[in-house]
Amino acid sequence: MQSSNPVLKNDVFAPDAAYSGGAVMTVQGTVNKSFVLLGLLVVAAVWVWMKIMAPVSAGTAQALVLQARYQSLMPYIMVGGIGGFILAIITVFKKEWVAYTAPVYAVFEGVVLGALSAIMEMYFPGIVVQAIGLTFGTLFCLLLAYTSGMIKVTEGFRTGIVIATGAIGLIYLATWILGMFHVNIPFIHESGPIGIAFSLFVVGIAAMNLLLDFDFIERGADQGAPKYMEWYGAFSLMVTLVWLYMEILRLLAKLRSRD
Repeated sequence: MQSSNPVLKNDVFAPDAAYSGGAVMTVQGTVNKSFVLLGLLVVAAVWVWMKIMAPVSAGTAQALVLQARYQSLMPYIMVGGIGGFILAIITVFKKEWVAYTAPVYAVFEGVVLGALSAIMEMYFPGIVVQAIGLTFGTLFCLLLAYTSGMIKVTEGFRTGIVIATGAIGLIYLATWILGMFHVNIPFIHESGPIGIAFSLFVVGIAAMNLLLDFDFIERGADQGAPKYMEWYGAFSLMVTLVWLYMEILRLLAKLRSRD
């Protein structure tokens, strides 16, 4: 059993050697904790959003104020991004700490999403509402399809998503490394047909990861994993949802830039 979500590895739900019984993981418990993490993420994102997007009085200094706010976004992105990455790594390797690390991770990611969303909103008014609607619409539709049995997570399906997710990760890693040398990968990050097709593909793979996560969490509950693994399951869903939202935001920005 394997998920393409990097925080859901083969043995992630296996009870620790020191675990000898007691409360076990449930699907409902994971859902409840997912709402807690989502709430923390939203509060942090709204806090950053309000600091950046607060109304500016009309006048000659309006442009300067907006420019200063735009420049102030970078520290939020850097601190939130680095902090979230460190917390995610700690959580993966010390999953018994997840009840403490996952909430902090959600706050860091909320800071990043709030700042990135503010940037996109400055360029494309209304894009954030569209991205949020599409993200949660995708989540609920896939959850309904999974719980109703319309979509079955088979071994072949799982393997295909794992391979596709790994390929996307390699492309983004290459983009980051080449970017340090001021080299851009052509087409896929642009707003042309190839770039839009690439973003559609990535959004689709990100969405399919939700199905794998649902399946993995359900299996973990069936196997009687320790109670704290509810936090880990919620954390894994947040990782996927953050990725899905960012890819949808990127896709919408490409489409809007063609207008």
